[in-house]
Amino acid sequence: MIKSRRTAKIKTRGLATADTITDYYSVETVPTPPGLVAETGGLAFMPDGRLAVCFHRGEVMLYNPKTKQWKLFAEGLHDPLGVIAVSNTELLIVHRPELTRIKDTNNDGVADVYETVIDQFGMSGNYHEYAFGPVRDRQGNLYISLNAASNGAGIRDEVRGTYDPLGRPGRMYACVPYRGWVLKQTPAGQVIPYALGFRSPNGIGFDGAGRLFVTDNQGDWLGTSKLYHVEPGKFYGHPSSLVWKKDFPDIDPLTLPAQTLDSMRTKEVVAFPHQRMAHSPTQIVPDLTRGKFGPFGGQLFIGEMDFSRLLRVMFDTVGGQLQGACIPFFDKAGLKIGNNRMAFAPDGSLWLGMTDHGWVGDRGLQVVRYKGGTPLDVTAMHLTATGFDLTFTQPLDDATARSLTNYACRRYYYKYHREYGSPETDKQPVAITAARLSPDRRTVSLTVDKLVPGYMYEFTLGDLRAGNGTKKVANRLVCYTLNRLR
Repeated sequence: MIKSRRTAKIKTRGLATADTITDYYSVETVPTPPGLVAETGGLAFMPDGRLAVCFHRGEVMLYNPKTKQWKLFAEGLHDPLGVIAVSNTELLIVHRPELTRIKDTNNDGVADVYETVIDQFGMSGNYHEYAFGPVRDRQGNLYISLNAASNGAGIRDEVRGTYDPLGRPGRMYACVPYRGWVLKQTPAGQVIPYALGFRSPNGIGFDGAGRLFVTDNQGDWLGTSKLYHVEPGKFYGHPSSLVWKKDFPDIDPLTLPAQTLDSMRTKEVVAFPHQRMAHSPTQIVPDLTRGKFGPFGGQLFIGEMDFSRLLRVMFDTVGGQLQGACIPFFDKAGLKIGNNRMAFAPDGSLWLGMTDHGWVGDRGLQVVRYKGGTPLDVTAMHLTATGFDLTFTQPLDDATARSLTNYACRRYYYKYHREYGSPETDKQPVAITAARLSPDRRTVSLTVDKLVPGYMYEFTLGDLRAGNGTKKVANRLVCYTLNRLR
């Protein structure tokens, strides 16, 4: 686990201090009602500013940030893990058996109608068969993602949906329909198997450009946790779900060689170095607050279950395909662990819902608010023909920016194989041979001795300073997933 420089001011060489996240953002813990087991499964703001929160044990509650009052809206759900606020009286909530529409039709503040929206997927009764989402695109289509089952427990005698024994082998498996899939429902109500190959897709969401993304958790067939750009019909690497793909041969997909499966899969946009960056990534939210949340507008923020950390993702388009970099955003500094769900409020604050539910984690709600100012941090990272461009939020000091001693780089990759996780493989130091500063002093162009696709390029930054000499860079770690060369 990395040790963030954000957690304390470090004085070195004159007046320069390392930026601390709490100089720019505050964290507040929101009290929850007595007796509630606050294992948060979903957050969404209603048009009137109230927050809808669903909890693992079935409650759906509404919180008014102005009055700080809670009210029970619905109950009796089974592991709800996501919510959309359709209106001030209507919610869409995904829980273990279905996506449900919940409405208050008589305006008494309590739901009185529960309607099934999507239940065209199988259930074996395995404890790990979670359902995540929902999210909605600009055309009104709904999407949910379905967890694979775990061999840490069995299945029930009676299952929902067709049972296929070819999907039963493996550490994580899909013996009933569409486990490990993303499903799409059109506004006309048609449910379409959309994409497949996921293990534990706990995060699903759109960016500001309308592109769909999923986070998946490290385990079998995932050497480390990943962020995928999800497109229709594509296979993302976990084989068990292949048994439910139309026209797939009538075979156990685990009998295919790893090389064959590797040739079939669509690679991640960003890999999160295990433990150094993430351990169990969760929800995806874009910053569309138009500056209300600071200088990282348009970027994706990713939750993390097992560390008291939030991540930022910076995209790069190479050869028409997305790849990119990840960097810590908020590390410790009053943040709890178990950050399972996130939602931006109308005022631009970021609300976090925690859970443990038998895992490493915590419970409750927190809110992160931007206080103003601009931390010295990396805001973009782009591949070049000879290395990488790092763009910062502020102009840099010439001397420290041009000094090669302030940049360390290494590369490695994670294996795609059946085993659980992967070590950092073929670890090598990467020599940095030049550092050029742009005329506006915000972009450093680094030349490296060799670029190899298929590797993580991990940079550790040194004593970089702002142009006025009073700030040192806030984040020292940034990691780029190099899938293809420019």
